[in-house]
Amino acid sequence: MEGDGPYAAQYTEYREKMNAKNVFIKTFKGIFYTFEAVLVIVLGVFSVLLSNSIIWMFNTWSNLSMDELVYHLNTPMEGTSKDIILEYVEFCVPATVLALIFMIIFIIAFHKRKKIYHAAMAGFLLCSVLLAGYFLNMAWVRLDIANYSENKSTYSTFIETNYVNADDVELRFPEQKRNLIYIFLESMETTYADVENGGGFEKNCIPELTELAQEYEDFSGSECILNGGYSMPQTTWTVAAMFAQTAGLPLAIPIDRNEMYTQDSFFEGTTTLGNILQDAGYSQTLLIGSDATFGGRRLLFSEHGDFTIHDYNYAVQEGMIPSDYRVWWGYEDKRLFRFARKELRTLAAQDEPFNLTILTVDTHREDGYVCEDCGDEFGDNQYANVMACSSEMVVDFVRWIQKQDFYENTTIVLAGDHPTMDSDFCEDVDSSYTRKVYTAYINPAAEVQKPDVYREYTTFDYYPTTLASLGVEIEGERLGLGTNLFSNEWTLTERYQRDWVESELNRKSKFMEDLTSYIAVEEEEPLEPVEEQEPTALITAGEYDETTTVLPVRISDIQNVQGEIMAMNVAVWTEEDQSDLQWMQAVQNEEGIYVMDIGIGNFGYKTGRYYIDVYGVLGDGSMVLLGGIREEIGE
Repeated sequence: MEGDGPYAAQYTEYREKMNAKNVFIKTFKGIFYTFEAVLVIVLGVFSVLLSNSIIWMFNTWSNLSMDELVYHLNTPMEGTSKDIILEYVEFCVPATVLALIFMIIFIIAFHKRKKIYHAAMAGFLLCSVLLAGYFLNMAWVRLDIANYSENKSTYSTFIETNYVNADDVELRFPEQKRNLIYIFLESMETTYADVENGGGFEKNCIPELTELAQEYEDFSGSECILNGGYSMPQTTWTVAAMFAQTAGLPLAIPIDRNEMYTQDSFFEGTTTLGNILQDAGYSQTLLIGSDATFGGRRLLFSEHGDFTIHDYNYAVQEGMIPSDYRVWWGYEDKRLFRFARKELRTLAAQDEPFNLTILTVDTHREDGYVCEDCGDEFGDNQYANVMACSSEMVVDFVRWIQKQDFYENTTIVLAGDHPTMDSDFCEDVDSSYTRKVYTAYINPAAEVQKPDVYREYTTFDYYPTTLASLGVEIEGERLGLGTNLFSNEWTLTERYQRDWVESELNRKSKFMEDLTSYIAVEEEEPLEPVEEQEPTALITAGEYDETTTVLPVRISDIQNVQGEIMAMNVAVWTEEDQSDLQWMQAVQNEEGIYVMDIGIGNFGYKTGRYYIDVYGVLGDGSMVLLGGIREEIGE
């Protein structure tokens, strides 16, 4: 009939138009459904991954600041702990994958049930937006991004207004100048004490140091709890902490935080504690177990005080340690304090007063270095064991000094350099707890003028306070951004409140820009694209000797390493979660091949798979992964 009637042509044309319209609608719906499904999946996966990432970030770094986050985001992944990466993957990936699987299954199962499908998809979209929005808002508030953005775009005159130049102040030394022993304690906080003594832990990790601070002076007044200095912005890594405590200024520089070693000068023209003691006729020595060049420490102390530098390289050159000896960042604190005893005997025999400045390193992140004297009082908590070991070692050194003839005319300062950068050690500390660096002034030649007051102070205040502890009279009681804590003068944090001071220090400063205008910022030149090659090495295991229970390992054919390898560290473990991981060191033989024997007895003679990763230690203390092997030790 379609082809017989008078309207056949019109009907056929109508049917064709309707078919074309239906095809278009069907195609449009197909595209819409696909777009809808893809959008829901992408937003859903993104929101779950984002929320878990933010939760993991704050669980891992409970006191994370926006400054630190920006620094970490701009830091290359090379050298990042594999454990941290693994923890992130384990925490974030499973939930994300489960969310992806759930949405795919739902789409497949319900895509034909249009009403339920579209309502659910709209619900998924809404939940994804709300979830992402909630956690982004959490991060925005906790990181105080609004203030951070404002601070980075506005200038403050706080430093310029409150800075006191030592060149403009009269300093009067006593007739008989006192010696100074200043010990920077790597990552040492008051936090590590128990709650009863002002710390953040149930069990005291540093009982000896706690007792020492309470016996002498930490400016806690009549309170029976530890007190310490706040680490302010731009003072929270070692060389910045050293600069803050000796110059009373933040290390606000236009280059990466540890790149001052690339410069020809370290704040030339700025007067520091070292400059003042040099002018007063002091003999000054810096004793550290790592390479002093790293971060610009050599430049800081050689330029400001003409310090004699006795670092890891010096120890090798002088035969104090074997030429191939290297652990952790150089040599361990056990040796450091042994060398310090010898150094002090030499310094005490001189006619001029001395300043011996020491930096410990065993308590550096991640989890510290376990020396042969460390116990296991805290079980699997390696960092706590290392802290406990350091506490005992430092106080033993102090007690030795107190038995020496020169102690009567010597002031000892113990100061944590900055709060720990260890990723998880303080994760269980109450979020309301205020973390401070450990502080103790021992045998000072000054009396506290506010003996009952629990002082609020920063590490800037150590600059004038240390001079006062040597019996130096300071006109106005202030130097740099610091206040003499023995005096009646208020510190800047007591006068203005710490949060406001932090906010001002986070802002731009014309004063600091002028001080750092000489710093050369390298401009990256456009380079031809090249394929980056990963550092590698040929790692081979010999035949396992069942008699000696030793597995020999050889490391050779090392390629693509940027820098000189100073040592070869080997990580060995048998458990997949690395709970039994042990660090060992390979030794280079006459042929230039690194060799070592892995004693299976160290792992309880366990059979099965052994994981072996090899890291080259470079001159700046960083480690590069060269490869790894997996070996089966039979039954």
